[in-house]
Amino acid sequence: MTLSIDGYRLTIAETCAVARARTAAVTLAPAAVERMNASRQLIDRLAAGEEPIYAVNTGVGLLANVRIARDELEQLQRNVIRSHCAGVGEPLDRAVVRAMILIRANVLAMGFSGIRPLVAERLCDLVNRGVTPVVPSQGSVGASGDLAPLSHMALVMMGEGEAEFEGTVLEGGEALRRAGIEPITLHPKEGISLINGTQAMLAAGCLELEAIQVLVDSADLICALTLDGLRGTPRAFDERIHASRPHPGQMESAARLRRLLDGSEIRQSHIDCRRVQDAYSLRCAPQVHGAVRDTLAAARGVFEIELNSATDNPLVFGDEILSGGNFHGEPLAFQLDFLAVALCALSGISERRIDRLVNPALNEELPPFLAGHPGLESGLMMTQVTAASLVAENRVLAYPASTGSITTSGNKEDFVSMGMTSASKLQRVTRNTRAVLAIEALCAARALDLLAPLRTSPALEEARTRIRGVSPPIEGDRPFYRDIAAIEGLIAGGGLRL
Repeated sequence: MTLSIDGYRLTIAETCAVARARTAAVTLAPAAVERMNASRQLIDRLAAGEEPIYAVNTGVGLLANVRIARDELEQLQRNVIRSHCAGVGEPLDRAVVRAMILIRANVLAMGFSGIRPLVAERLCDLVNRGVTPVVPSQGSVGASGDLAPLSHMALVMMGEGEAEFEGTVLEGGEALRRAGIEPITLHPKEGISLINGTQAMLAAGCLELEAIQVLVDSADLICALTLDGLRGTPRAFDERIHASRPHPGQMESAARLRRLLDGSEIRQSHIDCRRVQDAYSLRCAPQVHGAVRDTLAAARGVFEIELNSATDNPLVFGDEILSGGNFHGEPLAFQLDFLAVALCALSGISERRIDRLVNPALNEELPPFLAGHPGLESGLMMTQVTAASLVAENRVLAYPASTGSITTSGNKEDFVSMGMTSASKLQRVTRNTRAVLAIEALCAARALDLLAPLRTSPALEEARTRIRGVSPPIEGDRPFYRDIAAIEGLIAGGGLRL
C-alpha cells in the first residue's frame, strides 16, 4: 500500500502502519508540492533582502538578535542541526523514529514552513528505503519542539550522524550511500523547519495509544476470566445500570463483559447463591476500564489534530511570515500524562483481582495461591508480588512530567512542556501494565482449570485455549517468568482481544 501525504489527512492507524513497515511507500501529494513551492518563493525573497527573519538570517533562541551574513545562511542551517544534536541515552525504538520521520514530512507538506519539496521528499526516502537515524531518547524539553531528537534525524539527511540500515548501524553518509539517497544541502530556513515541532513525543504517543487500546480490550476479557474463576456475578454489568450513567467507555466495557460471560456454565452453577455483591475490583470494572477508554478517546482526538498541524516557527502565510509558538508540546504532554495515570488505574485494579484469586483470606473456594499441594507448593504466590511491584512502579511513573517546567535557552524558553519525558514514562507504564494483565490472565486460567468439569462461556473458553497455547496447564511449581512473558506476547499481539 502506498501512502500519499498532504499535511491534512494523516491518521494514527497510517502512522503506526508506516512505523512498523506495513506500508510499501510514502509519497508527497501533488497539491502539497505546489503549496511548498509557493511558500518557498517568499523565503527566497526574504533571504535575499535586509529584513531580519528569525532563523532565516538571524541566530536562534536567545541569539535571535544576531544578524547572519548572506553568504553564511546555509552554514547557519547546518550549524543549527549540528549544535542541537545533544541528545543522550538509549536510542529511540526504530518504530518511533520511523513514525517521527513520517509525521514531520506530513507537517512540512502543509506548505507553511517555506521549505523546498525536496526536503520532505528526502524524509520520505528515509522511510521508503529503510534508513533509520539513531536518535537518543533523552534531551528534549518539548517546548521549541523536540529539538534534539529531530536534529539527530536531520543530521543523517545531511550525511552525518548515525543510522541503521539493513540491521547495521553505520555512519549517516554511508547509510545514505548504501540506500541510494543523496545527502541534502539545507537552504535558508530548512534546518530550523526540520526541528521545530512535537513529532518525537507524538510518534511515541501514537504507538503507545495503539498498544493501550489493545490492553484495555484485553483487560475486559481477562477480568471476565477472573470473575468466573471467582464465581462472581455479572449482575453489576446489567445494561440498565450503565445506561443510567452513560459514559461511553463505561457502557462499552460493560457490554463487552456481558458478551464475554454469556453462556457460562460456571455462572449457571451458582446463580441461586446468596452472594449479593462482588468486590469493587470486579463489580466496578466497567467504571474503571471505561474511564481508561474515555481517556484514550480524548488523547486520540488531540493526537489526530496534532498529526495534521503546522508546528514549525516561523510560519508562512501567503506573503507574510509570522513567528509564534505552535511547537510547544503542552497539549500532547497533558494527554501523555493522563494516559499514564489511566494505565496506573488499569494495572492497579488488575493487581487487586490477582490478589483475590490467590489470597486464601479473600476467597474460600480456590486453594491457597492456586497451588495443587499448598505448603509443599507455593503456587502463584510470587506472581502477585511481581504485580504489586509493577503497580508500585507505575504509581511513581504516573507523576506528571508536564508540571515540571525548567527554563532553557537563556530564559528565552521560560516555560516548557517536558512532553518527551511524559512519552518516555508512558512507554514504561504500558509495558508494566501489560505484564500485570499477563499475570492476571495466568492466575485466572489456573482458577478456571481448578473449577473443571465446569466450563466458562464459549468466548472465554477460546481465550483460555489461547492462553494454554503459550502457557501449559500448571501441574506443580515451576519458574513462571516464561509463562508471564509468553502471555505478554499474546496480549501485545491482540490474542486476548476477542
